Amino acid sequence: MFVRPLSAVGSAPSVASLWKHCSWCWRNPFPLITTRTILTSPRPFWSFIWSELQSRDRPRLFHLSPGLMKHPDLEPPVKRRKSSECERSGEGVQISPKRSAYRERRETAWLRNLTDVSGKLSSDGAQTKTDPVPELQRQWEELSESLSAEPFNFSVMSYNILSQELLLSNLYLYKHCNPHVLEWHHRFDNLLEELKRHAADIMCLQEVQEDHYQKQIKPSLEHLGYHCEYKRRTGRKLDGCMVAFKTSRFALSSAHPVEFFRHGIPILDRDNVGLIVMLKPMGASGSECNICVVTTHLLYNPRRGDIKLAQLALLMAEIGRVARQGDGTTCPILLCGDFNSVPTSPLYTFITDSRLEYAGMPIGKVSGQEESPRGHRVLTSPLLPSGLGISRLCQYESQTNVPTETGGKESGKQASNKDLKIPSLEHRLKLTSVYSHYLKESGRREITTCHSRTAITVDYIFYSPAQWDELGWKECSSAPQRGLQLLSRLALVGEAELREANGLPNQCHSSDHLPLIARFRLHS
Repeated sequence: MFVRPLSAVGSAPSVASLWKHCSWCWRNPFPLITTRTILTSPRPFWSFIWSELQSRDRPRLFHLSPGLMKHPDLEPPVKRRKSSECERSGEGVQISPKRSAYRERRETAWLRNLTDVSGKLSSDGAQTKTDPVPELQRQWEELSESLSAEPFNFSVMSYNILSQELLLSNLYLYKHCNPHVLEWHHRFDNLLEELKRHAADIMCLQEVQEDHYQKQIKPSLEHLGYHCEYKRRTGRKLDGCMVAFKTSRFALSSAHPVEFFRHGIPILDRDNVGLIVMLKPMGASGSECNICVVTTHLLYNPRRGDIKLAQLALLMAEIGRVARQGDGTTCPILLCGDFNSVPTSPLYTFITDSRLEYAGMPIGKVSGQEESPRGHRVLTSPLLPSGLGISRLCQYESQTNVPTETGGKESGKQASNKDLKIPSLEHRLKLTSVYSHYLKESGRREITTCHSRTAITVDYIFYSPAQWDELGWKECSSAPQRGLQLLSRLALVGEAELREANGLPNQCHSSDHLPLIARFRLHS
């Protein structure tokens, strides 16, 4: 019914007549149904004049233009929210590639129409096509020199490029963005230009959508002289992880995709994956030494730290198996990716300290993504079920008692009886982070990902550092042991700089993550 004040309907008899007609409809189970349109019946059956609706001095009650209906200042219809596990990481999104392609075309058309109709989106601070967006200023930080006579230097990038399917599934995270910058054709051009500008010798990318990888990303990188390896997430997920490397610098020794999903094991029932490649340096002294390059994207859900730890333990077991050399030592390791954990979290500490005692630890605090995690569930022992076949040392059971060497020291010793009684996880890989996680000048926190909900660090490059004697590498006369020497890194920025650039993505930067880039020297 048309909603009008009683004064607009007419006199009391007219109202009574209207009420009589409506009450007849309620009493009659099969009322006469008539179809009325503006063309066939320009006047409604009640007594006020139709032209009143179109009067210039009265508000138009039914004028719903496309621009108003799709304006970004209006909140979209409230939908039943999925668990936070589904947010941002696409967990639980089961969409076929054909349906995804249709959806992407539909959403892209929607974004384009929204841009054309709405024009400026200044009411919520979003930029327009013409708004100047300052490009982030990131400088290279030189960290060390080298005494090597014949050095083998190379660069590594880790970058979550933001899957277009996940972007469209989580548009509420990008309300600050002009719709134009969210279209895939714009984003792909920007991303490819960024990859070409940095030209890293090794690229570890996450959230790479499979159809985009096959049709655009892989052909473009191969044209630039890269070899690409890819692993899509399991189930019906549409994105995955990839490693690309310059064929002029490295040769592929082997590739090992890692699936975290395990049938019948509840703690490993998610579709996240990892990818391990063994690369042989071309023309390096001691070139018999391979480099183990790993990329992964752990579960997003902040309240399921138990799953993240189990995924990481499984990945560590795979790295230990693949990186073991014929002489029992472990080759240098680069571990890159989006770990969905902050630098102060227990999960981060587990990677860098090689040990985590988790007895009684709240599950929601494992990743540190939430300041006040909900729920009071705690990690229980043992974290890894026996059916998985992985020990608390993050090794396959058949390897648990085999001595290994990492960084020149034995690290596969039997655990003491005291250690066995403490619920804990350990790994035998000596790893350290490329970044310090605090800005050099101001001491503010470094940020690797930023959108309308958060600005934190979740992306890392971990590496096996070359070992030196107590005097340090500057005064060391002997050659360093096998490992990687960090030469420089591309500095990150703080939250203030990102907010000034209108967050991420923006006109210049087409992911909600920043690329991490470092330069290393191999000591073999």
